[in-house]
Amino acid sequence: MRINEASARSGLTQDTIRFYEKSGMLPQIRRDGRGWRVFSADDVNWLTTLERLRATGMPLDDIKSFAISAHAPDQNAPEQRAKRLDLLQRHAVTLAHREAELQACKQFLNHKISLYRTSLETTNG
Repeated sequence: MRINEASARSGLTQDTIRFYEKSGMLPQIRRDGRGWRVFSADDVNWLTTLERLRATGMPLDDIKSFAISAHAPDQNAPEQRAKRLDLLQRHAVTLAHREAELQACKQFLNHKISLYRTSLETTNG
């Protein structure tokens, strides 16, 4: 499939796909006789993985480290798998902290909404 279809399937823009490719986060993408990228289903699955990691707020440097490890010649070596596991676990902790912060913000916002509703009901009622 061409880049536009890979973009639609992965949720990434074409520019983001090109950026990830230039940054070394993608495996070698096959090219046709005209030099156009031809994405496989595996390539799109990998793009979706990158999109999901980014959506969690993972920094690009960490995504790049994860990608390089995942596409290294010795990607299945215990050291490489342990490296990726460690990176994901560290990010999960960061995400848990962020989730707690968002929950506190949500509680604050709900409290303020309640105060304003009560104030309006008192004034209008």
